[in-house]
Amino acid sequence: MFIQQQLRGTGVALVTPFTSNNTIDFTALGKVIDAMINGGVEYLVTLGTTGETPVLTNPEKKDILEFTYEKVDGRVPVVVGIGGNDTADLIHDLAHFPLEKAAAILSASPYYNKPSQEGIYQHYKMVAAESPKPILLYNVPGRTGRNMAAATTLRLANDIDNIIGIKEASGDMAQCMQILRDKPAGFLVVSGDDLLALPQIACGMEGVISVAANAFPKTFGDMVRHCLLQNFAAAKQLNDGLIDAYDLMFVENNPAGVKAFMAEQGLIGNYLRMPNVPLSKSVHDQIRKYLLVK
Repeated sequence: MFIQQQLRGTGVALVTPFTSNNTIDFTALGKVIDAMINGGVEYLVTLGTTGETPVLTNPEKKDILEFTYEKVDGRVPVVVGIGGNDTADLIHDLAHFPLEKAAAILSASPYYNKPSQEGIYQHYKMVAAESPKPILLYNVPGRTGRNMAAATTLRLANDIDNIIGIKEASGDMAQCMQILRDKPAGFLVVSGDDLLALPQIACGMEGVISVAANAFPKTFGDMVRHCLLQNFAAAKQLNDGLIDAYDLMFVENNPAGVKAFMAEQGLIGNYLRMPNVPLSKSVHDQIRKYLLVK
């Protein structure tokens, strides 16, 4: 139960800053990590989709991991994203990535292959058996192309001790409520949708792994903490001020949206790796106007 308690509240799906010549900007990454911790977030998630992992090499991922551990220096837990659509290759990565200092592994369900629900179950069963750290499932059908049904999540939660929770980003409130109703005690359920975090915590989720918190760690984190204390009026006031930001972050691409916010805040350069490109000028101008008002 200790790890589940550590991962309540706001986790930040960290971006990977790049330089103008397409290398990883570790100076900027250090600034981002400090800004998140100083902003009060409960934990960090590195090497998630928001970190543009599809365009990072394995050596780059390992360098990011080692740098993140060193920079964090135990101040907050670090969750590591390791997923994939090749089960054997994923298990290989679990054995060869530096995970000693990781609190848990966040592993997205297999993408593109569109496995059956039984295939998803067997995938996670094999991964959990080989993982040196607890596993957080990650259901994000908008990216993977296949929803992990509530029944599959609950089966994994009940059958496999090393699977301790889920980041649920289906956007299906009925599915989320079914998981929250039927999950075993101690199974952690966190939101993967910034815009839905408030109502989902009201239904029983215990936090969120957030994109928006990269740009608004204190405001977003305070909103989540108010929700967990059932201070929903205070949470709503903060969330209302972020709704337009959520829209701007995701209207074209994640992480192009949040990187534009962070570039305007002076945290990072506005650089992405192909095939992602920076936001269109019209949307970026709206972000600039939003921040001026804020």
